[in-house]
Amino acid sequence: MKMLTAASALALAITAGPLFANDRPGEGVTVRPVLQPLLEEMFQSRVIFRALEDLGYTVAPPMETTAQTAHLAVGAGDADLFPSSWHTLHDPFVQEAGGEAVVTKVGTLVEGALQGYLVDKASYDAGLKNLGDLKDPAIAAKFDADGDGKADLAGCVPGWGCERVIEHQLTEYGLRDTVTHNQGEYNAIIADTIARQKTGTPVLYYTWTPYWVSGALVQGKDVEWLDVPYTSLPDGATGQTEFDGKNLGFAVDSIGIVARTEFVEANPAAKKLFEVAKISINDVSAENKLIADGEDSSDAIDKHVADWIAANQATYDAWLAEARKAAE
Repeated sequence: MKMLTAASALALAITAGPLFANDRPGEGVTVRPVLQPLLEEMFQSRVIFRALEDLGYTVAPPMETTAQTAHLAVGAGDADLFPSSWHTLHDPFVQEAGGEAVVTKVGTLVEGALQGYLVDKASYDAGLKNLGDLKDPAIAAKFDADGDGKADLAGCVPGWGCERVIEHQLTEYGLRDTVTHNQGEYNAIIADTIARQKTGTPVLYYTWTPYWVSGALVQGKDVEWLDVPYTSLPDGATGQTEFDGKNLGFAVDSIGIVARTEFVEANPAAKKLFEVAKISINDVSAENKLIADGEDSSDAIDKHVADWIAANQATYDAWLAEARKAAE
């Protein structure tokens, strides 16, 4: 093997150095993410983490907490990004975290996310088509699971954001006397709801897409979305709540990245990645179905990420190319 002379080694370093730096503009920077402890949000988050690593960033092990606290962590400087921020639903959390002075909404990772109230198809076909119908005690009693005469709504975990909308609407639509909003561990509550639906028992629940529940209780076959009496969101919020001819009561939303403003300003490559990265909601739903079917280990989710990147290699490489160009 021939030894390089000092001059040739220096020339090689000068030639290769800028190319290498441009290929990995995040070299030497550690990114501190925060996530919700939801397996169904891990896939899209890890796609972003993988891209950051390919740009040279070191991604620290994520902190885990609910959405409200996650936004506050970014605003306080305890984390650099939260990759599962719903643009409309979580906007109050952005403002609570300090607003655009300290946190920035960057890009739209997933478009077309839905939320709303559903009932079993038998109840829907029998005439219950609007959440406001539950003001009738006789109708509400059909969804009573604990014997108190009120409808039991499988609801939203405090700190997710959806609980604010539900609590607001129960008051706005005059449902406090006939509907109980059950909050707690969502997966446990919804598992009980699914089990009751399978036995032919009337069920009333909140859910969102993309999420595995929509594969377990299929809209149009097992369950149906309810209309709400009219659009009313908390804190004077506005948004398009109409979907497929129904008013779901929640804004048809998109999911993106909220990052610390000083982080995106100091890292143009990461900022551009966040701006251009997009994953189809159908791809997220398909991956969530794999989780629901038992592929729910960390290694399995990493494989889902690798498989998605391989199947979308040109798109993924284009993200990286745009991010590298932004860092020039």
